[in-house]
Amino acid sequence: MGVRGIDHVGLAVDDLETAVSTYERLFGAAVESRAEGDGLVGAMVRVGDDRIELLGAADADTPIGRFLANRGPGMHHVAYAVDDIRGELRTLAEQGVQLIDAEPRVGLFGHEIAFAHHESVHGVLTELVGRGR
Repeated sequence: MGVRGIDHVGLAVDDLETAVSTYERLFGAAVESRAEGDGLVGAMVRVGDDRIELLGAADADTPIGRFLANRGPGMHHVAYAVDDIRGELRTLAEQGVQLIDAEPRVGLFGHEIAFAHHESVHGVLTELVGRGR
């Protein structure tokens, strides 16, 4: 597999601004970018060399809104940086992984992304992020 490493960890939060403030205060996080769309509001923050994606719901009837209603705030997914997202999706499918996205789509922060179902990866929702060289 051509995974380059963990791209980010995604966290569902009740209040984006409060979460950003908390991560800045406690961990010295710096906001790398902000975005909204598809019922999401998000901030990608840097903590040292790593990224944490803070995701809030713009409305209750969205995947993050439903996640928050069912599970509350917390870890939502782990995202892996890959050079060839289409190739990685083919490899995962060949290995029997249940894909949520059979084809990549543009994510909140403009990169190609695709998700694998949590039941295929020991209960962890898994995202691939196209970070071609």
